[in-house]
Amino acid sequence: MEVKDSNGNLLKEGDSVTLIKDLKVRGSSAVLKRGTMVKNIRLTDNEEEVEGKVDRTVMVLKAAFLKKA
Repeated sequence: MEVKDSNGNLLKEGDSVTLIKDLKVRGSSAVLKRGTMVKNIRLTDNEEEVEGKVDRTVMVLKAAFLKKA
């Protein structure tokens, strides 16, 4: 399984990525701002999603909104 960021770069476990777009968090009024760094990502079973910690909270993010740092 290959997970690619918005630029087509391959992502792997432990990579750092940045958000390319402001994202609303479901079930919350919080917004993740563009340029937010997500370190030490983990791949999921879905090739369109990755897990990462943002502000001490684990979140599942769409790879289409990420750029490899």
